[in-house]
Amino acid sequence: MTPSTYTHVVFAERPKGAIDASTFSIVDAPFDLKPADDEALVKVEYLSLDPAMRIWLDETRTYMHPIAAGDTMGAIGLGTVIEAGSNSGVSVGDQVSGMVGMKNYSVLKGKDLTKIVLPENAQTLDFLGPLGHPGLTAYQGIIDVGNVKAGEAVVVSGAAGAVGSMACILAKDKGAKVYGTAGSDEKCRYLEQEIGVVKAFNYKSPTFQEDFIREVGTFNLLFDNVGGEFLDFALTRMSLHARVLCCDGESYAYKNLPEVLSKRAKIEGFSLLEYGDRTEAARKVLAEKVAQGIVKYRYHILDGLKEAPLGINMLFRGENRGKLCVVLSVPSL
Repeated sequence: MTPSTYTHVVFAERPKGAIDASTFSIVDAPFDLKPADDEALVKVEYLSLDPAMRIWLDETRTYMHPIAAGDTMGAIGLGTVIEAGSNSGVSVGDQVSGMVGMKNYSVLKGKDLTKIVLPENAQTLDFLGPLGHPGLTAYQGIIDVGNVKAGEAVVVSGAAGAVGSMACILAKDKGAKVYGTAGSDEKCRYLEQEIGVVKAFNYKSPTFQEDFIREVGTFNLLFDNVGGEFLDFALTRMSLHARVLCCDGESYAYKNLPEVLSKRAKIEGFSLLEYGDRTEAARKVLAEKVAQGIVKYRYHILDGLKEAPLGINMLFRGENRGKLCVVLSVPSL
């Protein structure tokens, strides 16, 4: 039985810095959601909170169109199909993932949904983690774009995050010597003791650069999630023909770009938007890694849709301890 209303998070005004109470409104609307023949109605159970969400709020040119006032905020999520069109390709009761938006019920095209089939040792939530966009992004960067090889020195910035931790795991699995950076001693211990990096560095430490130079020396590949001052420093620690993969990062007045020329290095950005047909093949490999127990992953769960908007800020303050998600309801299956 469907409710009389559904709830969604509506974009109100562009923030000038951190998201605040004026950025979004939480709105209850009459339940008029009805899937067309090629669509499905999904009861949303989990939402993913990701750093890219903050970029979507800026009125600047990026890989996605900026959100407009009055739009429902986008979000990747998991849920259960409760009504399905005859040509949707999904069935009532299927657990699915997709760009559901910040709402507790969502209508989507069947072609835009991924059916969740759990491999051994996996849980449904892993489709927002190692088997979802964080894992796929890390796989694309480390395996396909970076082509990491055994014995290489690989540095991952933002290494305790959802994408960064998977990048560490995949690079380590390829036989690389993996180093990570994070924003607290606790996160560094997690990277060393649970993920198994050679050494993790707290970038807030006053001796960070000295420690990095002493322990790492130079690197072959950097999987960069932060940009800014760290990336500018890292450009001075590249080996000959190093590769720098830009997954995320902040704007900065870079001083050390001439190092790219002197080291004949390569800087490359990448995005899942261009992954296309490789997605499911990569997910199959990731599922095998999960089944083998190679993947170690942790989640930080917020309770309720009302927590989602301001929860995004946690990602930029380093307050989350694992992949940041919001639970909306107990899964139906």
